[in-house]
Amino acid sequence: MNQIKTEIHLFRHGETTWNVEGRFQGLEISKLTKRGVLQAQNLGEKLKDIEFDKIYSSPSLRTKQTANNIWPDQADNIIFLDDLVEIKLGKLEGKLYSDIKKNDFTSYDHFFNKPHLFSLEGAESFLDLTNRSLKIIKHLSVKNLGRRIAIVSHGAFIKAFMSYVDQKEIHEIWDPPFMDNCSHNIVIFDSNKLFSITRYANIDK
Repeated sequence: MNQIKTEIHLFRHGETTWNVEGRFQGLEISKLTKRGVLQAQNLGEKLKDIEFDKIYSSPSLRTKQTANNIWPDQADNIIFLDDLVEIKLGKLEGKLYSDIKKNDFTSYDHFFNKPHLFSLEGAESFLDLTNRSLKIIKHLSVKNLGRRIAIVSHGAFIKAFMSYVDQKEIHEIWDPPFMDNCSHNIVIFDSNKLFSITRYANIDK
């Protein structure tokens, strides 16, 4: 019997001012650079012949700008969901990588090199992030069974979800491939509630 499937397209936002400056970027406001806008517009051109039944996005400014530049004619149809936001980073929000590496090396080291150990007051653990990403994407997949949907979100959020689907452990979240700005990922969800990856950070599998 043929299974009913949901085709999920996950996109990271375009380049931001904080990406360029090397700042921790969670819930705080950062906006797209001119290059980031162009990345989103170029992605939109590549996607022009793909019809999405639903478009979802994190409500953060950088993802809103990305979604609006990918689909300029669909602005009124984009659904913004708080559960799609980036990892919560507490006191690291907006801080320069270089400053945290110098003044709080443990937090820096755990975030980038030992994500399974990352624990900070007011921040989200990578396990919590993984569980949140899985819960919301599974919910949207079930809700849109048999459809094709787009989700615009964030680097750590998407990596956490993709790592889970790829059967990786939390400490392997940052393993390649790198989730570059405007990276395109495709995951298939079937009626047995199983996910499978067909594209990972622009690389077809």
